[in-house]
Amino acid sequence: MKIPTSLKHKPVIVVEDYSNIDGRQAYDSDAKGLSLGLAQWNERGRVDISAKVWRHTGERWSRQSEELPLHRVLDLAILVLRAKLHFDEAYRFENFYNPENPVIDRVGLQGDAMTVEVCTENEKINEDMHLFYQALADDGELIGERLRTLARLLKEMGY
Repeated sequence: MKIPTSLKHKPVIVVEDYSNIDGRQAYDSDAKGLSLGLAQWNERGRVDISAKVWRHTGERWSRQSEELPLHRVLDLAILVLRAKLHFDEAYRFENFYNPENPVIDRVGLQGDAMTVEVCTENEKINEDMHLFYQALADDGELIGERLRTLARLLKEMGY
């Protein structure tokens, strides 16, 4: 299924077979494609690049398709990596975090920091931390494959 090019997001680099590799939903996903392109919110004289996940209901392109600026995609990747690193060592705590200090890390970005912390406002946080830990473990192979690919590409780029 071809990603549409007549909408406000203008695809430049595409993955049109994403539904074949979409994690546990592989071959049965409504996320049909990924693209990097010109953002739909671009204004005259200003061009931003965005990443988009293209969803298809089986009948039409879905409003639930998501478009994100590239820095947010990378910020999400940083969050995933930091969470994974936390859970690799979290077995030391009864509920996989220290309730006395729920801050996992402060990641410096742009002269400030992104605070990564356990959401203690969640009334079922202890139960949810166990579920999250189990889901990470269950998806270890899927996540590990992608992390190894990211590590290889970053190394090739000199990072």
